This record gives sequence, structure tokens and C-alpha cells, in this order.
Amino acid sequence: ITGNELDEWVKFWEKDEDIFLMISKFYGVNFRKDWLWGVVLPILSHLYQYKKLSSNRLVLGLSALPGTGKTTLGILIEKLTLKMNIKVLVVSMDDFYLPSEEMKIAIKNNPWSVSRGFPGSHSISLIENRISQWKNTGIFNYPVFDKSLRSGLGDRSSWRTAFPEIIIFEGWFLGVNPIIDNNIHDKVHPSLLPEEITYRSLIQSNLKKYLNIWKLIDKIWQIIPNEFQYMNEWKSSQEKSMLKDKGNALVDKDLSNFLRMLNCSIPKASFSQIESNYKIILDKNREVIKVGLNKI
Repeated sequence: ITGNELDEWVKFWEKDEDIFLMISKFYGVNFRKDWLWGVVLPILSHLYQYKKLSSNRLVLGLSALPGTGKTTLGILIEKLTLKMNIKVLVVSMDDFYLPSEEMKIAIKNNPWSVSRGFPGSHSISLIENRISQWKNTGIFNYPVFDKSLRSGLGDRSSWRTAFPEIIIFEGWFLGVNPIIDNNIHDKVHPSLLPEEITYRSLIQSNLKKYLNIWKLIDKIWQIIPNEFQYMNEWKSSQEKSMLKDKGNALVDKDLSNFLRMLNCSIPKASFSQIESNYKIILDKNREVIKVGLNKI
């Protein structure tokens, strides 16, 4: 982007005071200009330009680690695009978790004793089917997963039907491909246990089943920390807030097990190899330190 184009882009958004007001009210005391100019407005610009130039249905992938703020961002984007007369639906991969009986089989004997979350705990064929169906018909029928059911183990609670022009599909390992070579034992502290190494190989096999889903995603926005371990603090803080606000969250051993799964189930190098089109890099305080084109 040239200097003149950047100036025009800034002027374009600065004249829309209603958008600025909505964003400010939404984030409240947590409002930050780095996320405004580095994350929210670039994504809105992408959606605005796509709607202006194309009549095709777009699937935009949002790949970001847990605790990054992608769910909150998705809620805001839905509100803002509604005002911009763009029908956007944000859908989480979490909503496509397997039904309870299938989930019991899928997570059996995982070394972290978690109830869901890693590759292999989703209804992969259903995701493929529903995205493909929507691209052909404009109708998107999808399940809703309630994490509070079954004493926190979660289960599907209902189904929804929507008619969006654009779908934003978000997930923590969205776009991650299986590693070709066998050297997937990156450094983890404490070191990987033998059973974790074995289960990692199973997860690599599971990731192959997601490749057709990634092919259905037209563009990927990736939000990633410049140090992977920042995720632990972010996720812990997120769960603490959820416990305060909703009375239900991961705590103590359940939280530490989940964090261990996030750190061990997929090699960290895999996240730097995601074929994203746009990449946003955050520091420890979740401040935007770089936004750029990664792959066009």
C-alpha cells in the first residue's frame, strides 16, 4: 500500500463517526487504538471491498490462539457489518464439536484428560458439507455447541439457519497443516512425555482430514503472538473473567490440563507455517506490533 492510498484509507474511516462510536462503546475501558487501526478496520475494509467488487460468497478464515480475543472480535465485526449493510456470520469451529457419544470415542485416552479441543474432536464432514452447501445455495444450517452442558463437558444444544453473504470461520488451529517430516518433537517445558509424543502422531493424522475444509476457505486472517507462550497467560486470564462473569470456566487442574494440550498437541512451528493471507502479530500485552500481507 502506498502512502497516498494509506492516507485515503485513513480519511475514509475517519469520516464514519458512527463506526468509531460503536467500536468505542463496544470495547469500553478496553478500547485500544492499535486494535482499531491494526485489526478491526483492516478486516472491515477487506469485507467492504469484497462486497463492493464481488457477488460471490466469501469464507474468511480467522486463525488465532485461545485467549487472543478472536471471539470478542467476531461479535464486534458482526455488529459493525450489520450497520454497513453486509450480512456477515461469524461461526466457530467449536460449534462443530462432535455430539457427546462420538466425542467420548474421539477423545478416549488422550494424555491431557481434556474433553475436547484438539484436531479430531470435530464433525469434519459436516463442516465440509455445510460450507459447500452454503456456497451453492446461500443457506447455512449449523449446530450450536453449549460448553456448559454435561457438567462442563459440553454438547450440541440446538441448530441455527442463517443466510449470510460472508462467513467468518474462526478456530485456534484453523489452517494448520500436518507436518510432513517425522521430527515433530519441538521443545516443550516440561518435556513431552512418551504418551504425548504418541498421541501427537495421531493428531497429525487427524489434521489430514481437515485439509478439504481449509481448501474451502478463500482468505485467512491470522492473529499470532510473537512468542507462543503468551497464550498461556491470555487463556488463563480469559477463563478467570469467564468464571467471574458466567460462573463457569476452566480452573485449577482442568485449566492446566487444557493449557498443556494447547502447548503439546500441535508443534508450535505449525502455526508459523499457516498459509495465511494477512498476518497480525501481537506482543505479550496483546498490542499490535505488525500487520502485513503474508500471502496473496
